[in-house]
Amino acid sequence: MMRESGEDYLKTILILKERDGMVRSVDVANELGYSKPSVSRAVKLLIERGLTVMEPSGELNLTAKGFSAASAIFERHEVISEFFVKLLGVAKDVADRDACRIEHAISEESFEKLKDYVKRNYK
Repeated sequence: MMRESGEDYLKTILILKERDGMVRSVDVANELGYSKPSVSRAVKLLIERGLTVMEPSGELNLTAKGFSAASAIFERHEVISEFFVKLLGVAKDVADRDACRIEHAISEESFEKLKDYVKRNYK
């Protein structure tokens, strides 16, 4: 099991890769508002766990294992945020902040039920 911060780094790499096409540690630091040394330590751990690789150019890429983990946490974030916005009428920025906290703690069973509910009622 990965710590919440590791999941946040993976999700951020995935988002930046899709948005910008290329991701470096400095991009992650800027996106999250973290210091470059903190991001460097975290990236090193992600590399050691086989979740990301750093190319000689400094570009970060998710491994298949990292992509799978990042996609799962991103899906949790999106479903939870959508539920808050569409069902409860929460402002998007508040829903995103709350989803970021909840996505790490929700059980698989509860998430699957929530995802099914959102899919049935809002897709």
